[in-house]
Amino acid sequence: MKRIIRTAVVYLLTVEAKAVLKKYKPRIVAITGSVGKTSTKDSIQTVLSRFYDSRANVKSFNSEFGVPLTILGLPNQSRNLLGWIKNLIEGLSLIFLPNHYPEWLVLEMGADAPGDIASLTAWVKPEIVVVTKLSKVPVHVEFFANPEDLFREKGNLVKALKPGGTLILNADDEDVVAYRNLSEEKVILFGNGNGSDVVSRNYEIVYDAYGTEKDAPLLPKGIKCTIEYKDESEQVYLEGTVGAHHAYHALAAFAVCAALSEPFSIAAKSFKHHAPTPGRLRLIEGIKHSIILDDTYNSSPVAAEEALKALFSINTPGKKIAVLGDMLELGRYSIDEHKKIGILAAEADMLVTVGIRSRYTASFALDAGMDENNVLQFEDAKEAGAYLQNMIKEGDAILVKGSQSMRMERAVEEIMCHPEDKEKLLVRQDEEWQKRG
Repeated sequence: MKRIIRTAVVYLLTVEAKAVLKKYKPRIVAITGSVGKTSTKDSIQTVLSRFYDSRANVKSFNSEFGVPLTILGLPNQSRNLLGWIKNLIEGLSLIFLPNHYPEWLVLEMGADAPGDIASLTAWVKPEIVVVTKLSKVPVHVEFFANPEDLFREKGNLVKALKPGGTLILNADDEDVVAYRNLSEEKVILFGNGNGSDVVSRNYEIVYDAYGTEKDAPLLPKGIKCTIEYKDESEQVYLEGTVGAHHAYHALAAFAVCAALSEPFSIAAKSFKHHAPTPGRLRLIEGIKHSIILDDTYNSSPVAAEEALKALFSINTPGKKIAVLGDMLELGRYSIDEHKKIGILAAEADMLVTVGIRSRYTASFALDAGMDENNVLQFEDAKEAGAYLQNMIKEGDAILVKGSQSMRMERAVEEIMCHPEDKEKLLVRQDEEWQKRG
């Protein structure tokens, strides 16, 4: 019965969303990729909203549910049947009554299974398509025959680009660049070079003292870089995050500006008020004057590798601690990918793993030369965080990462300096997730 109701609700929401697009004719930016979709979507919305009335997906609602809800401007009602009925009535009013509607929609589109993007692009036709980064072993790959099939599924978004539109691609990912062969429309490349049109230079980590004490350690506060396009050049500061790959999110947003001939000077100013997306390498003040790299939204091999690079790139007076939970939905690639991450994680001063699959991470970190006294293994994220409380010292940097179901945000909650702020800083703090235990 639940499946029947769900199917019916998705069908009705989609019918309403199609009617809304036909009535209001908003311009659409659509984003896909294996890594960085949500942060890129949020960055594009930050910039685009300075020039136009725009709306973006809430959180990571990028599915057959999330995209229609974004188009209709309605909330996720979870298991509330009355709430869904209310949503459908609100959708009808949007269709049949005069209403204000955004000029632009910024839509993130994910592919959890074959046909996901194809079904959306059958009726959503974007004017701008952005592809972030792919992964040789992407998350959700277990639901596809191979990574190439997943790449082809995401390529359906490129094929859906409107005539006269713009395709925006990550120039530093050869698999992403290959998508230009699927479209005859204008292409803008962004990256660190490699023939990029929109280029990032002079990446730098910004440090500051957390706390008022005179001897408080200097810890990472954000990043800055210079973004260039033709004769335009602007410095961008992204507070509350770290990792060179975060510059790509800003690059994609500036590439959208380039596509629309909007000035970079205004786009750069918009990032002064840009809040980093929760759970995507967000910097959170930890206990005992430590710093947490909260990357707990989800995990995949390429995302875990980028997160570890970010941890190792910062200069702190204390230890670098990697807290890594299982990477799920990798199918037959799971064991090998956890082993590879273990070899990379061996560079940390301490490794804490959470979950059965991450035992391979711990094992291969030990094989790579890590001291067994510095490798701890747990089955529960909250338990791992509670144990870490006694291990953390001033100036330590702690990376926390894992797939959604591992609930690694619970480890962050145990070691963050201000747990009373968890609802605005951490992922999965809504009532539905809390009910899951």
